[in-house]
Amino acid sequence: MLISNTSSSLIDTLRQRRQRLAQIIDFPAVLWSGSRNPRNFAANVYPFRASSHFLYFAGLNLTNAAIRLEAGKLELFMDDPHPSSALWHGEMPKREEIAQIIGADSAKPISELEFLVADAATIPAQDAATWTKQSQLLNRWVLPQNPPQGIDLELAKAVVSLRLTHDEGALAELRKAAAVSVEAHKAGMSATMQAKREAEIRGAMEGVIIAHNMTTSYNSIVTVHGEVLHNEHYHHSLQPGDLLLADVGAETETGWAADITRTWPVFGKFSSTQRDIYDIVLAAHDACIAKIRPGVEYGEIHLLAATVIAEGLVNLGILQGNAEDLVSRDIHALFFPHGIGHLLGLDVHDMEDLGDLAGYEEGRNRSDRFGLSYLRLNRPLRPGMLVTIEPGFYQVPAILNNPQNRSTFQYTVNWDRLAEFADVRGIRIEDDVLVTAEGSEVLTAALPNDADTIEQLINSQ
Repeated sequence: MLISNTSSSLIDTLRQRRQRLAQIIDFPAVLWSGSRNPRNFAANVYPFRASSHFLYFAGLNLTNAAIRLEAGKLELFMDDPHPSSALWHGEMPKREEIAQIIGADSAKPISELEFLVADAATIPAQDAATWTKQSQLLNRWVLPQNPPQGIDLELAKAVVSLRLTHDEGALAELRKAAAVSVEAHKAGMSATMQAKREAEIRGAMEGVIIAHNMTTSYNSIVTVHGEVLHNEHYHHSLQPGDLLLADVGAETETGWAADITRTWPVFGKFSSTQRDIYDIVLAAHDACIAKIRPGVEYGEIHLLAATVIAEGLVNLGILQGNAEDLVSRDIHALFFPHGIGHLLGLDVHDMEDLGDLAGYEEGRNRSDRFGLSYLRLNRPLRPGMLVTIEPGFYQVPAILNNPQNRSTFQYTVNWDRLAEFADVRGIRIEDDVLVTAEGSEVLTAALPNDADTIEQLINSQ
């Protein structure tokens, strides 16, 4: 339970959020925080993280709690700590104290909630114990894997409309997460020349985050096998000629996330082939950020990245043809298979527990094209949105060694030329970009991303 960053500004922010919700829906909503999950026996639990929808309106990482929202008012439901818990956990704040901290209009034991859920909407929590409780109290199935319906769908749409753009309270937290993440990446670069394994660099990076009383907003990716997009193994040794891809972000005490990726040479110098590909990815990154402003379609930004990457690979002799034509045929996706980024907020992939309800403008559906099917965000940009921009180049064996791909693209991909770039497994460059009224602001700009400066940072240690 985290209450160190509370103030009247928190109360004001939370009050404004629930009042804005009341302007959209005219029925009650009940949101649960969730419960702890045991690792192997009841008293040994995984770290707890409350539901992001609960956090948005309640502000604190409370366990086994619920809030009822109606007409701009918030009722808190939770039990006081058992007297015996003080032996193990110290004195904990009582329900009334927590209610005062978050500006709740009332506070009641969790047992009283069952009498106040009639006609209430909800959003499923992510743990089985809580969604079972939700289903029982509401007398209908409430499951994360089921798309919301009825008033639950109306509530989800209302929450999406609020969380798509960030208020000042959220932006203050997001800036803190970004700043700590920048320092973590610098620490990783500083540790590289003395490190022998990926795990040592991961330790240096996550140590900075922990020292700021934060946690990681997702499982860190710190790997010399950047072609594995979500690699969560850290046992590989660092060898001359390796590139290290580090995708690491911090999460503040109240749940707000950052998400940064940098790629650097473990021995301080890009090879000529690595530098060639790195500069292409950086060109795509810079072109996309330059394009960000209100009203621009995020899908257009993705296609811009794909086109810049395709053109760069044509110039290197890896691809053959016109860049726009190559993108229209999804040939760029052989090397850039994922989307250009995603929403960022209380979740690193913000609101993706709601499927594509947040990421996709109403009436739009995911494409079945290989080059577009992994696009997580497909809507016009608005001031206050925070998005990631993360183009990449990967040599994924499952894609490039596929006999059908080899045959289909035998006249489009110069496979012999590609073989000269074998020392480039994966490169990704990612920053967190706020859409402003005039254009954009890169919240993670304090972390350099040009190749020369990265080499200097690594070699200065």
